[in-house]
Amino acid sequence: MTLTHDDRTALRHGRTAVYLLFLLSGTAIGTWTARIPAIKAGLGLSDGLLSVALLGIAAGAITGMQVVGRLVDRFGSTKVMLPMAFAQSAVLVPPALAPDLVSLTLALFAFGAVHGTLDVAMNANAVEVERATGRSIMSSFHAAFSIGGFLGAAAGGILAGAGLSPAATFLAVAAAIAAMALHASRRALTTVPAAPDPAAAGGAAPAGSTGKENTGSTAGAGRGVLLLGALAFCCMVGEGAAADWSSVYLHDLSGSDTLAAAAYAGFSVMMTAGRLAGDRLTARFGPAALVRGCGLLAAAGLGTALLVGLPLAGVIGFACFGAGLSCIVPQVFSAAGRRDPARAGRALARVAALGYAGFLTGPALIGGAAEAVGLPRALVIPVLLAGFVALAASALQDRSFTK
Repeated sequence: MTLTHDDRTALRHGRTAVYLLFLLSGTAIGTWTARIPAIKAGLGLSDGLLSVALLGIAAGAITGMQVVGRLVDRFGSTKVMLPMAFAQSAVLVPPALAPDLVSLTLALFAFGAVHGTLDVAMNANAVEVERATGRSIMSSFHAAFSIGGFLGAAAGGILAGAGLSPAATFLAVAAAIAAMALHASRRALTTVPAAPDPAAAGGAAPAGSTGKENTGSTAGAGRGVLLLGALAFCCMVGEGAAADWSSVYLHDLSGSDTLAAAAYAGFSVMMTAGRLAGDRLTARFGPAALVRGCGLLAAAGLGTALLVGLPLAGVIGFACFGAGLSCIVPQVFSAAGRRDPARAGRALARVAALGYAGFLTGPALIGGAAEAVGLPRALVIPVLLAGFVALAASALQDRSFTK
């Protein structure tokens, strides 16, 4: 992709637009999560039936990610992300109006498809804005998503406490999301597709070349994207495990609901803090060194807590785990988007899909292992995966943002 504006005002506006998109995306997820219990109760769903409905989000997101990469590469990220931002507002409401399990699942499929499509498109645009500014800013965009998740969950809780139904809650938040999307649409940088390499596209090779060089570089780029996807998978397994099992682990240790809640709270707060600091850390140490250090912090923090086996150590361990994971996915996405600008959408879609698969399968993987060896030992899995990320961090070797 190539930006059509390069003046400072346009870049500042474009950066603001991307922040708003990440913020509204996180807000939508946070609001939906906060009202799940009310929707479950309203439809009389068991935990098992609710899990079936929730699979609709996963299926929709993965489906959207399979399509969006080519759309972004063909039309430019801006033409994809802005309609999806408005659609994110629209698809938030139907799940609250669903009269039964089937309609709820279909509504959540649409929600997931829009969310997954927006996720890839806005990350592709973020890579372009990052390249144009000439410095790392990806972590701050992902911090905006985390902040949006907190704001959405808080809004959902407050409106629920005020007696508003899920439908009224979603309508109110959807209006705010639409306002953010409108503001972003007025500031987003216009992008145009980058011209693909003729040889890579199957055209004539340059004079004096056999064309084999490009084939090798394309295959290498493909393997590199798969490795980045593997890193995203490992990181997101950890995020999913923390979301679903940190509170269970702390409750088993302490018997306290307060300490149980503190585990994931510590994880979330430190992840957001890490992402807010991530751009400065990237500028100072470079992406590869930062991801290596983050992987080691995540592995050492949670691993030590599991060895100590005390409640306070568990809270601190999950906080360190959140801080360690915080900068990995932003840097992985940034590296994927820079590998081949003409195919940034497809690369990001592949990496995002693998990461999302990790988030979905992680909790089930930990749960199955916990049945066999106990939860403390099962939580060694994300520790080992974080260690693998540290070992493979050279996949994010420093690259010029102006290439």
